Amino acid sequence: MNPAVPSLSDAIRAALLTGDPRSKVMATRKLVRDWRMGRLAGHGDTPMPDKPAWPDYLELLPPGRMPKRRRGGSEQTRIALWHSLAHIEFVAIDLALDMVGRFGADMAPEFTDDFLAVAADEAMHFALIERKLRALLTHYGALPAHGGLWEAAQLTSEDVAARLALVLEARGLDVTPATRDRVEAQGDRQGARLLQRILDDEIRHVRMGVKHFTKWCEIHQESPADHWKTLVARHFHGTLRPPFNDSARLAAGLSRDFYTPVA
Repeated sequence: MNPAVPSLSDAIRAALLTGDPRSKVMATRKLVRDWRMGRLAGHGDTPMPDKPAWPDYLELLPPGRMPKRRRGGSEQTRIALWHSLAHIEFVAIDLALDMVGRFGADMAPEFTDDFLAVAADEAMHFALIERKLRALLTHYGALPAHGGLWEAAQLTSEDVAARLALVLEARGLDVTPATRDRVEAQGDRQGARLLQRILDDEIRHVRMGVKHFTKWCEIHQESPADHWKTLVARHFHGTLRPPFNDSARLAAGLSRDFYTPVA
């Protein structure tokens, strides 16, 4: 590796430790572009941080202390919804980057390319939702956010199969359609189109996770569906609850053999 050329792991660590939201988005876009253009060396041995940097002004609360979101079309309810979605997408940037930085060197080259593409998509999603918040005369960080979203990443920091199992949990595929329909019923067609775009991208992201999880299981002579259930029981608390978006899950490569036995 040329010491004058920064490694991919250097760039990922720097992006993970960037707390300002806009700067994190720009750093993510730049490192993905640099990787595709051959301007970064290989993975290197730079360690990933235990936790990424988030905005200093963002108030993080435990799940049990988060304010309950009310349904309806009031402006406050709409702001709370989009703020929650912004936080999910913001953390998703870090999850995708950490996936590559932590596990990419030991996986096939396609793994790095796929999850860097996921990181770029999540950065785009966050930027679009942040623009939506600005149109509502607010911003990301104006409300408290769920403080436990990184916990699953910490629990799976030593096991790429377990981290991929987190991708295959795919809960976003189940809840996004109902949110999209509710937003459209309130007359926000632009917001509904944005959620449909996110849903389409998430189907593709889960499909990538299924592909790499299946390859890992083939190498280690494990049944993908059975091993996924084992990892869910070992690492993740609670249960998957229906209803499931079976069509979206199937489009992502997730058969019912994966999730119905643990529902």
